[in-house]
Amino acid sequence: MVEWIASYRERMAELPVMSPLAPGDVKRHLPDTPPATGRGLDGILGDLDRVVLPGITHWNHPGFFAYFPSNSDLSSVLADMACAGLGAQAMSWQTSPAATEVEEVVVDWLRQMLGLGPQFTGVIQDTASTSTFCSLLCAREWTSAFGQSRGGLQAEEAPLIIYASDQAHSSIEKAALLAGFGKDNLRLIPTDDNHALRLDLLERAIEDDLAAGRRPCAMVAAIGTTATTAMDPLKGLAALSAQHGIWLHVDAAMAGTAMICPECRPLWEGIEGADSIVLNPHKWMGAGFDLSLYYVTDPEHLIRVMSTNPSYLRTEHDDEVKNLRDWGIPLGRRFRALKLWFLLKDQGVEGLQARIRRDLANAQWLKAQVQATGGWELMAPVSLQTVCVRHVPVGVTEEAKLRAHNLGIASRINGAGRYYLTPSVLKGRQILRVSIGSAATELADVEGLWEALMDAAMQSPE
Repeated sequence: MVEWIASYRERMAELPVMSPLAPGDVKRHLPDTPPATGRGLDGILGDLDRVVLPGITHWNHPGFFAYFPSNSDLSSVLADMACAGLGAQAMSWQTSPAATEVEEVVVDWLRQMLGLGPQFTGVIQDTASTSTFCSLLCAREWTSAFGQSRGGLQAEEAPLIIYASDQAHSSIEKAALLAGFGKDNLRLIPTDDNHALRLDLLERAIEDDLAAGRRPCAMVAAIGTTATTAMDPLKGLAALSAQHGIWLHVDAAMAGTAMICPECRPLWEGIEGADSIVLNPHKWMGAGFDLSLYYVTDPEHLIRVMSTNPSYLRTEHDDEVKNLRDWGIPLGRRFRALKLWFLLKDQGVEGLQARIRRDLANAQWLKAQVQATGGWELMAPVSLQTVCVRHVPVGVTEEAKLRAHNLGIASRINGAGRYYLTPSVLKGRQILRVSIGSAATELADVEGLWEALMDAAMQSPE
C-alpha cells in the first residue's frame, strides 16, 4: 500500500486533474451484492487502479486550481496510517493519554505560529462546518443564559439574531438553521466593492433588531470569503461585538493558514476581540483531510455547552486533565493531532512559511498578467492566493453572453485535463476562480494555466 501511494504521487501530474467519468461509471465495476465469502485482499491494488483511480479528482495535482487548496503532505499520509494502525479512541484522556496530550501541545504550537495570544485555547474538530456549528451553539447559550437547561429556544421571549456577510460560506446558514435560530433570524449583510461586509449596514441592522425587541446573538466575520478571499473589517466588528455584547466568531477556514506569515496578519487586525476562531490546516497548510482547528477564549463555556458527562465515562483523573469529548459534538474522536505533529516536525515553521509565500507570489504574478492583458478583468482584490477573473470579448456587454463565454472557457480548460478551475457567480456576474495553493504547484504551472486561459478565450464561442 505504501508503494502504491508513493507511485501514485510520483505519476499524479500525468493524470487528468479532474475525473473524466460520467455518473455511474464507477458503480458499473462493482457487483450488486456483497461477497458471500472472503477471498482476502489479493488483487486489491489492481482494483484501486481499475475501479477507484479513474474516479478520483486529484486535489494535490500541480494543475489543481479549483475550490480551495486541500493538500495532503506525505508526512500527514504516514500519520493517518499510524492513526488507523493504532486504532486509538481519543474521547477522553484515560482512553488514550497520548492522543489528548499531543493534541494539546500541537494546537498550542499552531496558536503561537498564528500570533494569537495565550487567551486562546484550541481543540481539533473535523471540519469548519462543525466548528462554526459549535460556535453558534455557544453563542446561543451565551445570549440565552443557558436556555438549553430550561425550555431552549422555544421558551425565549425574543428571537436571537445571527449576522454575517452576503459572501459568507454556506456553512454559516446551515449552522444557524441546525442550531435552531431559523432562517428569518439570519441577517446576511451586503458587502462593499471589495466584497467585504459593510459595517454601517451591520450597525443599522443591529439597531433595527434592538428597536424591534429582538436580541442580537452572534456575528460571523469572514477572513477570506470562499468566492474571493475578501476580508471583513474585523477590527470594526470586534468593536461592535464589545459594544453590544454579541458573540464574535471568525471564519478563517482557508485564509487562516496565511497568518503563520507575520506580514499577512494585518489582514485580520482585531482578531484578539474574537470569542472563537476556526481555521483548517487540512486546506492550504498541508495536514491531510480532515483536521479543523477551533480556538476559544472561554473553554469552560464550551465545555458547559457540550458536556453531558454520564457516569460510565467518568474517571479518577477528570479533575486533572482535558477530556476532549466535552469540547465538541461527537463522543468518539480520532487521533487527528498526529497529522499536525508529523507535518510540523517534517516541514517546520520556516518550511511552511516558504510555501505560503511562494503561492502568494504566484497569485500576484497572475494578477499582473490579467491587468496587463486586454480583454481580461480582475473581479476582486487579490489579498491572498485566489485570483478572480473574467474575459470580456470586444463588443460583448450582455451578461448572459459573458456568462456563456466564460463558462465555455472553464469547460475547455477543465475538459482538457491538464488544469482544473472553478467557475462561480459573484454578485450576478460569471467569474473564473483560480485558487493557487497545491503544494506541487510552481510558477511554471501558473504560467501554463494562463496560456491555457488565453487560448481557451480565443476558441470559446461568444
